[in-house]
Amino acid sequence: MSSLEDGGRVAGTAQPRSADHRPYFFLSYAHTPKHGAGGPDPDMWVERLFRDLCGHVMAMTDLPAGAPAGFMDREIRSGEGWSERLGDVLANCRVFVPLFSPRYFASEMCGKEWYAFAQRAIQHQARSNRPTEAIVPALWVPVPPHQLPGPAERLQFNHGDFGERYVTDGLYGLIKLKIFNEQYEHAVYELAKRIVSVADDTAVRPGRPVDYRVAPSAFGPPSAGPRPMQLTVAAPTRHELPEGRIADYYGDSPLDWNPYHPIAVRPLVNMAEDLVRALNYQASTVSFDEAVLHLDGKQPPSHPEVLIVDRWALHDEDRRARLAAFDSEQRPWVSVIVPWNREDHQSRAAENDLAAKLEDTMPAKLREGRATSRAAAKGVPSMEAFGQILPQVVEAAAQQYLRHAAVYPPAPPAGGGRSERPRLEGPMAGGYGTTHYSPGMHDFAPDTEDTDDSQS
Repeated sequence: MSSLEDGGRVAGTAQPRSADHRPYFFLSYAHTPKHGAGGPDPDMWVERLFRDLCGHVMAMTDLPAGAPAGFMDREIRSGEGWSERLGDVLANCRVFVPLFSPRYFASEMCGKEWYAFAQRAIQHQARSNRPTEAIVPALWVPVPPHQLPGPAERLQFNHGDFGERYVTDGLYGLIKLKIFNEQYEHAVYELAKRIVSVADDTAVRPGRPVDYRVAPSAFGPPSAGPRPMQLTVAAPTRHELPEGRIADYYGDSPLDWNPYHPIAVRPLVNMAEDLVRALNYQASTVSFDEAVLHLDGKQPPSHPEVLIVDRWALHDEDRRARLAAFDSEQRPWVSVIVPWNREDHQSRAAENDLAAKLEDTMPAKLREGRATSRAAAKGVPSMEAFGQILPQVVEAAAQQYLRHAAVYPPAPPAGGGRSERPRLEGPMAGGYGTTHYSPGMHDFAPDTEDTDDSQS
């Protein structure tokens, strides 16, 4: 037996490689409805693509017999336990492969699959501080760039590497027409190589399964424009901490606050921005200390907002007074989330006092927050829990923004002639709309006392 075959050891080394039998890829696709009764299964071509990819991946890797090279939901979509099975695979697969098509981006289920994997990759980047591009898109049917939602549009991926005919016809065109068989084989082989390369380079660690039934969609509602979302951070700098407070969690700016240190090596607001963008919003960030407060709750909002509060920030009496004044105004389009780290022994020891001070300072906002997510208002104790709870808070802010933003009647037609049926202009025209993320099911992440972050 050669050294390469001996227990998975690499020639010339004495270190065995730990076995990793997770699926290399999750194939995410939109199911095509049958045309008429008794017709052929239109998804048979996707299944052929899946089999071809699995064959190449098995040839390119050392996965043992019986280990899954990839996963597609063809067998389980209508069976019992499909939500749990999808959540488990999305929490463990190495690469996410979405099959682009117009039907794909109209599918709420596909958007849920995308976000479930994307939030895992975002948390991996927060731990490693390295770009984590573990989504490898494939063109099933070409989609014009202007029809791509933000998360897909931002992917840095050159489809031209897979062939010119692949770009113009997509894998569906290549697989259906025999004259393109060679181009199909080339494209699938290159796609498999990319999957294996990305899986090995990024090495995204497993995460906790997301409850697929209530997960948000990465595509948001059908919209005609961008959806802004402001993230405001109320936190001290390392130069203004109360006496004895550990400075490891802070920097020169409030935006440097990293409550989940040392597991996370990036500021929390960077992770929050990535999560918000993965929900098809345009994120902007500002420090609460630098924000200009217009304390007039009767004015319509210009954007929804999430206020991220460090309870240690309340030791500064001026900041505490400004937060109290902010809380006294009716601003339901501003949602609050309170991160803390249960591994931070100072925060844990002072939790009761810190929580009481925040309750005394911002009772209205905390009351509103508990109606959305108890954990967000009570305190989010881990980075992984933050990644699951933030979408609830974002969605609550967006829905309240729709209820309170100004709506303007359309301008009369030039010349005084008849106009078409009038349509109101306002936040809906800016890309907002109702999503399928049910407010009544928002606490899909465990509450603070039950959240198990043992995988972190």
